[in-house]
Amino acid sequence: MQQSASSRPLVGVALVIGSCLSLPFGAAVAAQLFPVLGPWGVTSLRVAIAALLLLVIVRPRPRRWTRQQWIAAVLFGVSLAAMNGFFYAAIDRIPLGPAVAIEFLGPLVLAAVLTRRLADAAWVGVALIGMVLLGVDGLIGAEPLDPLGVVFILIAAGFWAMYIRMSARVGSLIPGSGGLAMGLLVAALLLMPVGVPAAVTVSGDMQLLLLAAVTAVLSSVIPYSFELAALRRLPQRVFGVLLSLEPAFATLAGWLILGQSATPLRMLAIALVVAASAGATLGIRRRTRADAEKSPQKSPDEDDPPAVFTGPIPLPE
Repeated sequence: MQQSASSRPLVGVALVIGSCLSLPFGAAVAAQLFPVLGPWGVTSLRVAIAALLLLVIVRPRPRRWTRQQWIAAVLFGVSLAAMNGFFYAAIDRIPLGPAVAIEFLGPLVLAAVLTRRLADAAWVGVALIGMVLLGVDGLIGAEPLDPLGVVFILIAAGFWAMYIRMSARVGSLIPGSGGLAMGLLVAALLLMPVGVPAAVTVSGDMQLLLLAAVTAVLSSVIPYSFELAALRRLPQRVFGVLLSLEPAFATLAGWLILGQSATPLRMLAIALVVAASAGATLGIRRRTRADAEKSPQKSPDEDDPPAVFTGPIPLPE
């Protein structure tokens, strides 16, 4: 059944929230594997398992793809490999909540560059204030942030912005989840040099293999499928601001699973980024309703998401 124009953005918002919930809990599980496999080994194993799952479920047919589709899928895979690898290298050195908050600078800058509405720019500014407060908390708090960890997370932030751009590109060029499956395969191949030793290590330990599988599902299969579907329903600038929910969920995951503390200043910063997400969500809902009332047959402008496949993304049960 074709979705109405007014429902598509709300479904996109729900998908982003689902991704924001899944990713940090997957990262918290992955952190428990670092002492055995190292951050890059965990990254490789997680991406390889996720690629295998999606290849089996989706069964893409890349032989029919055009050169343009292949280029998009390969660049998507490069962004996945680098973003995840440097992120795990960072959270091996700094707490999960601040790491996700700093990494959010990538989509935040992207949202600021793409926005053409004053209200959107204001919400980006609110989220930026939250990021600054998290940085101050990292400097003056009881647990100063490791400088190399900060460098790693800033690199991951750049590749996160690239991931958003390439995810939107793949979503517009390749129907279904075939582009995601092949992107993960490309990422797995790029990470193979560090992945083979990790695979050998977990092959004889079912507990480690189970943790790696859980990490793959929570950190790759679910969130990337949700985000690919969300980017078919939301403008990239709004998607970037909505991702500011992730630091809140990351702090919660770090507290529940890893026992990491949350100071009052950190909680204030998280409240600001959540407020930015709420503001962006309400803004797109009001604009969608207003557009529908003014011109029901309005054609999408260049800032709207492309009119492509919007069916359900197949996920493992």
